[in-house]
Amino acid sequence: MLWTCLLLPQLALDAVLRRLPDPGVPLALVDGPAQLRTLHAVNPAAAAAGLRAGMRLTAAHALLPDVTMVDYDPQTEAHWQRFLAAWAYRHSSLVSAQWPGCLVLEVRASFGLLGPWPRIEARLREELAALGFTHRIAMAPTPRAARVLAGLRDGLAVDHPAAMQTLLDRVPVRRALLPGDAGERLQRMGIRDLRAVRALSADSVRRRFGLPLLEHLDRLYGDMDDPLVYYAPPDHFDTRIELECEVEGHSALLFPLRRMIGDLCTCLSIRDGGVQRFVLRLEHEEAHTDVDVGLLAAEREPAMLFELTRGRLERVRLDRPVVAMRLLARELPPFVPATRDLFDVRAKQTLPWLQLRERLRARLGDKAVHRIAPTSDPRPERAWQRAEGDAVRIGQAPIRPPRPLWLLLKPIPLRDFHLRIVSGPERLESGWWDGDEARRDYYVLGTSQGQRAWAFAPPGERGGWMLHGWFA
Repeated sequence: MLWTCLLLPQLALDAVLRRLPDPGVPLALVDGPAQLRTLHAVNPAAAAAGLRAGMRLTAAHALLPDVTMVDYDPQTEAHWQRFLAAWAYRHSSLVSAQWPGCLVLEVRASFGLLGPWPRIEARLREELAALGFTHRIAMAPTPRAARVLAGLRDGLAVDHPAAMQTLLDRVPVRRALLPGDAGERLQRMGIRDLRAVRALSADSVRRRFGLPLLEHLDRLYGDMDDPLVYYAPPDHFDTRIELECEVEGHSALLFPLRRMIGDLCTCLSIRDGGVQRFVLRLEHEEAHTDVDVGLLAAEREPAMLFELTRGRLERVRLDRPVVAMRLLARELPPFVPATRDLFDVRAKQTLPWLQLRERLRARLGDKAVHRIAPTSDPRPERAWQRAEGDAVRIGQAPIRPPRPLWLLLKPIPLRDFHLRIVSGPERLESGWWDGDEARRDYYVLGTSQGQRAWAFAPPGERGGWMLHGWFA
């Protein structure tokens, strides 16, 4: 087996920066009690101004008064580590997030599908950069070795146990991620690298440092199996973003919305699924507003889902400021892509029908776009019915004489002194059982202006025409 470690050195900071429209402004994460606030992490702009992790908050304000401060939340950091574990699951079925600040995944089984290691590494880096997370990557035959090597140098890759052992022997004890304070204690004892540690007697190491150090070394070098806790993807998606300030307009909500939709689609691609219904919750101080987004079929295209959600969001009236946003999708059905021809030719500016349909529903309302199914009732106004959803099967329409595509909502008198009968009559006698009886003779008529009208008259008569539709 070959293991890759994705080290995330500033996971908590990246989780904040990725949701800002301008991540280049000076920003720092603040931690500690109210009387002793210190900087947990700073972005490059703040570091250029002299701020650094561990600095007192008062000193940071003296150096850079306009720096943006965000409270450090360990739970938020754990949330984004789980999110990245879900993302890594698309590249490997064995992903572990049991160690804070990093992910390990088995990649040898993915070589046949994704290509050799350089191609997989480039793909991992490209996707992590697109997601907005700083990273370091290393590969080794054991997960602990990959984790140690990632901390030493970005891009280290070794695929043979013998070469890995030679490389690990030169690792300083303080950078070998030894349990507890064993690294510092060994350094003070004059033991500099792992080669010297392994040369010590196992009994003496156990007496001085305990059994966990020996187990760590055995698992690091591959002499003992390393039981990892593997990630299992959840059956729902739930993410939340707290806004930096109160937002009263729709435009300021679009950037975090795009990020949330992108994260949702990343989760969907991992599961090879789609989403047909989700809720965008706009949180206020003491209330919330839910924006329901429903589709007729499961989708997972980021641009499409963003446009649909944007259309529904812009129709919502914001009576009070928004302080946070939450995206919740409880049902993630399988995604079945639309079938297309191998040499499908489509203009660049046109949309596929499914995307156009959903965009119209988002702009005009759920009831504005629907399918039509025929019925067995011969009355024109009752010869069809609405069909909601793609799952409804539409049967064959009954055989009838030609009917116009443009049917008026209500018949109106047809006044034209030069009408001529093109075809007809079509006798219609129906509805006696439901109180809406219809007895009519329908004709196709030519008007003086060259139009073809569909009109009816009382049975046996050829006058008093009532227009019911137009032929194209």
